[in-house]
Amino acid sequence: MSPADLNQLRTFVVLYEMRSLTGAAERLHVTQPTVSYTLARLRKRFGDDLFRREGNTMVPTPRATQLFGPLHEALAQIDATVTDSADFVAAGFDGELALGLTSIGEQTFLPPIVASLAREGATPHLVVRRLDAEHAEEELVRGAIDVAITVSVLDTARLWRTPVRGVEYVALTSRAHPLPPTGPGMFAGRRFIRVSARGGHVFPTQALVEHGLTPRVALTVEEHSTVPAVLAATDLVALLPRHVADVFCGWFPDLEVTDLPWPGTSSPVALYTRREMNLSPAQRWFRRLALRAVSSGEFTDDAQR
Repeated sequence: MSPADLNQLRTFVVLYEMRSLTGAAERLHVTQPTVSYTLARLRKRFGDDLFRREGNTMVPTPRATQLFGPLHEALAQIDATVTDSADFVAAGFDGELALGLTSIGEQTFLPPIVASLAREGATPHLVVRRLDAEHAEEELVRGAIDVAITVSVLDTARLWRTPVRGVEYVALTSRAHPLPPTGPGMFAGRRFIRVSARGGHVFPTQALVEHGLTPRVALTVEEHSTVPAVLAATDLVALLPRHVADVFCGWFPDLEVTDLPWPGTSSPVALYTRREMNLSPAQRWFRRLALRAVSSGEFTDDAQR
């Protein structure tokens, strides 16, 4: 394959990832007319439109989606062959990195990751994108997100996954309105805050239903960030992951954690990236950094897949 052919395929891959002629041109350091000309040649070569404009977005056709995976892997292997990943130096790295987190992930995992970046002397532009489990796989595969951390299970062979911490649920309340010792009747007369399960934490809602506590839900909110201040000012109860409750107790020392009277665990929080062969040296480094920053140490590398 000639260098010209490779450049065309690289343009296709970047356009698929960016979904923008302007964005692709900026990443490739060429003009937008050059990208448009290359796209016209690719369309002729593959006998397909490949991308259709919808507003300002270049939406891939089914044929383009079919082509992207194999072409991206092939180009990644070529890049890996000619580039020594050992040459990557974290100190002073100032490129852009995209981290996919839920709202609760921003509160619990973002601080240690940012601190780790500072310790390594890296100064990237870190872009945090709100993670939607429905679209997370596609965003990771096409490179819109470099690393994602979520309790939602993305069960696909297209991604690399490793669990980073188990999830145990607890009750969180104000110290001014403590719960009695853990037992079957510990929630008698108490009302609850229910948080949207959009972030993947479905256990609290399931537990409220299973134990007949739904009629005592006094407040439903979309984001976990509102919970600690409300708890500190009321006698309400929230069911939360322990690692989140511990963070909230650090923010509001007048809150306290109580164990639940029934088993309360879910699938572990896991970190996701593209498959190994598709990662750039910077992405491999960022994955290692994020793993060290958020891992509880209870899982080992043999859990990766």
